[in-house]
Amino acid sequence: MKKSEFIQAVAQKAGLSKKDTQAVIDAALEVITEALKKGDDVAFIGFGTFTTSMRAAREAKVPGTNKVVKVPAQRVVKFKVGKKLKEEVAKAK
Repeated sequence: MKKSEFIQAVAQKAGLSKKDTQAVIDAALEVITEALKKGDDVAFIGFGTFTTSMRAAREAKVPGTNKVVKVPAQRVVKFKVGKKLKEEVAKAK
């Protein structure tokens, strides 16, 4: 599902215009991004939790060439699925 399809689906479920829905979704994504940049977790009970952590520096091989390159340490985003979402997805076939 692309962002435009997501916006349309949310607008229909919420009974809002696409323009208003897009503004809300954009604002929500911006708030989540800002919180993660500050190092805060963002948790939606039942859905999941966004967190950040540091990935250590490492060496990696470039596929096809076997050349070894150094990958610097970096902060990464992680998502842990909530119980309700996990159950809903598991029972969908």
